[in-house]
Amino acid sequence: MNNLIILIKNLINKLLYKFGYRISKVNNTGELVKIYKYKDYEEYKNTQIFYNKKKIDKIWADEKTLEKIILFLKKNIQSEKIKGICHGSRNGFEQNYFNESKKDFDVIGTDISETAKDYKNSIIHDFHDEKKEWLNSFDFVYSNSLDQSFDPKTALSVWLNQIKENGYVIIEHSDQHGVVSSGKMDPFGVEANFFPYLLSEWFGHSISIEIIKGVKYNKNNAPVFLFILKKISKN
Repeated sequence: MNNLIILIKNLINKLLYKFGYRISKVNNTGELVKIYKYKDYEEYKNTQIFYNKKKIDKIWADEKTLEKIILFLKKNIQSEKIKGICHGSRNGFEQNYFNESKKDFDVIGTDISETAKDYKNSIIHDFHDEKKEWLNSFDFVYSNSLDQSFDPKTALSVWLNQIKENGYVIIEHSDQHGVVSSGKMDPFGVEANFFPYLLSEWFGHSISIEIIKGVKYNKNNAPVFLFILKKISKN
């Protein structure tokens, strides 16, 4: 029954898109940000691994959005080899898209599930944790999985420490990353129009924020936002 509903929704969205509309979840809760509370870390980890395995063949990232990122990076990073890391990359699609379609990219991916070992260029890792060998090591960090964080401020702090002085943290966000979609599977939800204010509250003048808008063609033409964070030098 659920598959039939999804099929009908997709067909209606294709029709509505021709007129500039689409079916989307509505946030009538009044909440701008929400974080699901687990009883402990083990519940969080087990939950994320369970859903990773359940959705192992599902891909959120898409070529058009990744091409926008590639264009931005090649314009703003002067390096023969652009080094990056994709957090929460599940089956490795995004890092391998960077590597295989653009020979001047060197990108790895992480996932908390042990399934990461089965995929090319993937490492088993909880993206909240700091690895000393990754400090100031990457030209960019990309993720569409910040909604899977139980502590997004800590996760972003770790990611900002992983980029080089002129590097970028790129967060992909859509209505699927909002408050209505948050819960046990995806604990962090924030409304797109509030996210820049939340980032400013967390990091103040230590970062700059740039936003690139797009459309998620493989997800019912959902609006997508790339929040691009850059550390501001204290010198």
